[in-house]
Amino acid sequence: MQKLSISDAAEQLGVSREAIHNRIRRGSLQSVVEDGIKLVMLGDDDKIQAVLRKTDSKKSLNHTDERYYKFLEDQNIKLQQKVETLEGETRTLRDQKEKMLIEERIKIEQIYKEKDEQLKSIINAISSKFILSTPQNKEELFEAEIEENSSEEPLENRRLMSLNKYLKSRDFSKKKISKIKEKFKEYSKDDSRIIAIGKKLYIDLQKYDYSDLM
Repeated sequence: MQKLSISDAAEQLGVSREAIHNRIRRGSLQSVVEDGIKLVMLGDDDKIQAVLRKTDSKKSLNHTDERYYKFLEDQNIKLQQKVETLEGETRTLRDQKEKMLIEERIKIEQIYKEKDEQLKSIINAISSKFILSTPQNKEELFEAEIEENSSEEPLENRRLMSLNKYLKSRDFSKKKISKIKEKFKEYSKDDSRIIAIGKKLYIDLQKYDYSDLM
């Protein structure tokens, strides 16, 4: 039997001083007072139990550590899986965004292309109408001016007049008129006597003789 102070007994048994006092009060530990100091009577059984408790405590601690490390490892795996999932979702969203941007760009380009084609069509239509109408307007203005300037003169004294109007004033048959028109049309490109404005032909009766074409 060994006599130890409260502090030494607590250290020997691996417990707190309060635990030693509690055991003394319960009678599970014997104590004596010598020179006013309370000493704990510690036997071999108590030492063995203390050693067993320490061993169990270490085993329990080791087991707790293993469980803790296992928990951390599981959590690490789960976090890694979440990270991989989020990265996959991010890649998918990025790919979808790029696809949407490409599709929108194609739509916008198509819209502008269609607008350009419509604008070109409108411009071409206006240009064609202007080109087609311009000679006719010139011709009408020219003919109106000729008629106005020579309206009071006899037909044979007029300087410029349309071939069609001149032929109608003569006693030519329709067949002869048709032949004369064809001949004038054929010579109009090279004969300086024939004035072509648009599709109409004009002759200068005072300046030229057209008997070879009549």
